[in-house]
Amino acid sequence: MAVEPGRGDEPAHYTLRAGEARLDINPRLGFPLSLEWTGTIACTHCGRITRKSFGQGYCYPCFKRLAQCDTCIVKPELCHYFQGTCREPEWGERHCFQPHVVYLANASGLKVGITRATQIPTRWLDQGAVQALPVLGVESRQQAGFVEVLFKEEVADRTNWRAMLKGEIAPLDLIAERDRLLARLDSGLANLRERFGQDGIRVLDERPVHLDYPVLEYPSKIVSHNFDKHPVVSGTLQGVKGQYLILDTGVINLRKFTGYEVKVVA
Repeated sequence: MAVEPGRGDEPAHYTLRAGEARLDINPRLGFPLSLEWTGTIACTHCGRITRKSFGQGYCYPCFKRLAQCDTCIVKPELCHYFQGTCREPEWGERHCFQPHVVYLANASGLKVGITRATQIPTRWLDQGAVQALPVLGVESRQQAGFVEVLFKEEVADRTNWRAMLKGEIAPLDLIAERDRLLARLDSGLANLRERFGQDGIRVLDERPVHLDYPVLEYPSKIVSHNFDKHPVVSGTLQGVKGQYLILDTGVINLRKFTGYEVKVVA
């Protein structure tokens, strides 16, 4: 699904992409929606038909070959570009050696995360965050990874997706949390600045961002749909949050099934 931030007091706006077709999701709230997996999976990179999807949308050869599927994408502190072993050095230069932001967010409680500066606020919307605050600006993904590892000594880096989808998220004072964490991690950040330069890791003077989602009703109990177990998912669309469709019959994480050929009836 593609997502754009809402304007003013409007919630985020979602578009469901199925092949070349596009479906405006927000106006479909409260109406029946049916998704049927045809049994076909195609690699999102090379288009090869594959029996199983790897890394959310890739065939196995692409999963093993592409830099975007390497371990260092999930753990950027393990970047091995300077060892000369990057799978695709030119891709790494375009995507990893770009300004990144270390942020705090509230999706199911306080968490730390990183993203390319150009991916704000899309990254927060993809995670279902209701609050977010940029904290530090760095010059590369690897540097962001080192900072994130430091922050993970004090705060989680994952979202409890079940809690996120229940919509019962207490607001946080992200400014106070930022100041508390920067104070506690001052020594570790100083060590990183010695390595990468004083201007390489910069404290950002930003205000918290509040995010809203198109949801009529949050589920009281989370039931998860899975195309691999049941190829037809249908129900009344109650909302969208993160990359999840919320139906009165359960929820489905569409990103998990990237590359699946799906028929949409709305």
